[in-house]
Order: sequence, then C-alpha cells, then structure tokens
Amino acid sequence: MPQQLTRLLIVFVALIGGLVAARHYLLPRTLGEKGHYRAAVLDAIAARPVRYAGREACAVCHADVAEIHGKARHQTVSCEVCHGPAAAHTEAPTEHKLPAPRERGYCPLCHGYDPSRPTGFPQIDPVAHNPLKPCISCHNPHQPEPPHVPEECRACHGQIARMKAVSPHVLLPCTRCHNTPVQHKITPRAALPDKPRTREFCGGCHAQGASGPKEVPRIHVHTHGGRYLCWQCHYPHQPELQE
Repeated sequence: MPQQLTRLLIVFVALIGGLVAARHYLLPRTLGEKGHYRAAVLDAIAARPVRYAGREACAVCHADVAEIHGKARHQTVSCEVCHGPAAAHTEAPTEHKLPAPRERGYCPLCHGYDPSRPTGFPQIDPVAHNPLKPCISCHNPHQPEPPHVPEECRACHGQIARMKAVSPHVLLPCTRCHNTPVQHKITPRAALPDKPRTREFCGGCHAQGASGPKEVPRIHVHTHGGRYLCWQCHYPHQPELQE
C-alpha cells in the first residue's frame, strides 16, 4: 500500500475514534432517549420554582375582570404579560403585590408605530397621539376598545397612510377603492373591506376617455400590461411605475 494512503487511513481511523470517544464521554447520557434532546432536561425544568400562575388562577379572585377581558380585544394576552409572574401572589396575595403598568411608555411597546407589524394592528405615534396623557386615561387595559370609533383609516393603517400621503393617490379617500363595512372599525378582522379585483376598476380613472383631471395618466385598459393585473406592476397606495 502506498505510504500516502497509509497515512490517510491512519488520519481517518483517528477521526472516527475521536468521534466515538466524544459521543461516549462528552455527550449527555440521556441525549436521544425521548427524542432529539436531553431527556434529563425535563427533570431540571420540573425542579425549578413555579413562577407563573396562569389565567385560570387569576380568574378565581378577579372574576369580574376575567369576564370583561375574555370578551375584549386583549383576550389573547395573558394577565401575566402585563402584571408579571403571579404564582407568589396567588399563594400570599397581601404579601406579594403585582405591578400594574400605568406609565405611558408601556402600551407603545406593542402599539407604537412599527412598519413590521401586520397591517390592521392598532398602532399610534406616541409623540402625537394624546401627548403626555397616560394610555389608561382613555383606554381600559382589560377592554381597550377606543372611547369612540376611529374617524380615519390611519388609526390602524399608519404605514399605508404615510405611504399614500406622498403618492399621486393622496387626494383619493380610502373608500374610493375599498368598500368598507361600518363594522370593520369595531371588529376589523370579522368584517374585512373589499378590494378592487379587475383591471376595469383602475380603468375608471386611468382608461383612455375617462373623465377627470387631464394630468391623470391614461392607458388602453385591454392592451396595457398584457395579461397582468394593474397591481402586479403598480402598488395602489404608491402607484408609481415599478421597473
């Protein structure tokens, strides 16, 4: 056997032996017993002190709040998200008081404007929205519906409003293109607004011969863009041509 192959074989055997030794001496003994994790971690987690009580434990003493919370828009937010771990409080309520965030900076952690949040999620500009007033002065945290129905779409669709404000569609009301039920402002996900679905809709303003200001771009609806729909090349809220 050539000397080079002998050396390569020795290196290969050494590597295999090292892997076997590492698996035997370095890897946790219980790794793989109950899946792709260390089985003993279950005992380690169970040995930790209990910190969270759970929504059901809170409802035992705060049934009135739980009833309101269970029907409101914060119903998917656990009590302990805002009030902190409550296990000690449930065992000795008078000795362990839970915090109740009242400062203005807490609610914007979720509701401050952030373009990465899903469209329709209630967002506000903390600097401009009722400045200096605590959020709880207008909103009940357990039932945080606004004191009156938002008058404009920008209350929830801040990102779209900012984009539309600097586009050629700035003067168009949202309801020009979206048939919006009144209920949408109260339960937005249960009553969704309609969206244009045909080329002819955009052609109502942009087709050759359509009425309107002369500076509005005109196109031949049936030939412009071939088989593509208008919004596959133009974003409706900022409809400049996409290269």
